[in-house]
Amino acid sequence: MTSIDRLCGVTAALAVTLLFAAGAEAGAPPQKSQAPGYYRMMLGDFEVTAISDGTFSMEVDKMLTNIAPKQLDAALGRSFLKEPVETSVNGFLINTGSKLVLIDTGSGILFGPSVGKLLTNLKASGYRPEQVDEVYITHMHGDHVGGLVVDGKPAFPNAIVRAAQQEADYWLSKAHMDAAPKDRQDSYQGAMTSMNPYVSAGKFKPFNGDTELVPGIRAVASPGHTAGHTVYMVASKGQTLVLWGDLMHVAAAQFPDPAVTIAFDTDSAMAAAQRKKVFADAAVHGYWVAGAHLSFPGIGHLRSAGTGYSYVPVNYSALN
Repeated sequence: MTSIDRLCGVTAALAVTLLFAAGAEAGAPPQKSQAPGYYRMMLGDFEVTAISDGTFSMEVDKMLTNIAPKQLDAALGRSFLKEPVETSVNGFLINTGSKLVLIDTGSGILFGPSVGKLLTNLKASGYRPEQVDEVYITHMHGDHVGGLVVDGKPAFPNAIVRAAQQEADYWLSKAHMDAAPKDRQDSYQGAMTSMNPYVSAGKFKPFNGDTELVPGIRAVASPGHTAGHTVYMVASKGQTLVLWGDLMHVAAAQFPDPAVTIAFDTDSAMAAAQRKKVFADAAVHGYWVAGAHLSFPGIGHLRSAGTGYSYVPVNYSALN
């Protein structure tokens, strides 16, 4: 073989190597993102849009109570989960035809960068914040009220905000905040920062007890998780959806055993009693349920399963 032949061979090999290298570099890089976080379904004549605020990691072994560590590990394992558990934060937009009602607003800037996406996803779903007529708050923890404001101003400038009077009395009281342990005062501050722009503008309208807020949407008192925690029943054309708020947090543990509680509960015994009541009612009547911390879109049904319950998520549909 001549030196020219050898040179041609090396050149050809180099060209092949460069070709494969170029091909590898030209491959599409991972995008590391999800599709816009909304899911839509019809409930009778009402349109329901589940809106993702994002997710956060919860160390459930430190948060859940009334469950042994081995039981918790087994419950998580059955759902192919492990610590920490990635937990959804969901809001729900109800279009009744005459009113556009948002139930819970996500975290805003109160819970870090992995959440606070509700406004972005609401816009992606085809709606604008200024179109929202009313905002109903299940309770005033930061991951439910934080999205009410952007840069200190109302995120929903034309909306009336509604929540239970007991909830307002508890979380919007400076006296209560000052009396609370230092490590819990941020929760009060977050509620005040989120709610006060609406209070000052006369756009906060609290309610007492069970009451219909607009035709087809009813507030039902469910205290325990917080003093004024409220669930909302949405009904149209014989179909019902019950929005649970924070009646439950960790599906893998609390559906099999509703007695499992969480450290965030103001009154864990009362919260457990409310959960047992609502779970039983959902299983008996077969209506739709939705949770703020059920895996997105957070909508499904319950059915009895031994001494506990089994959750059946909504079947995806693109036909609505």
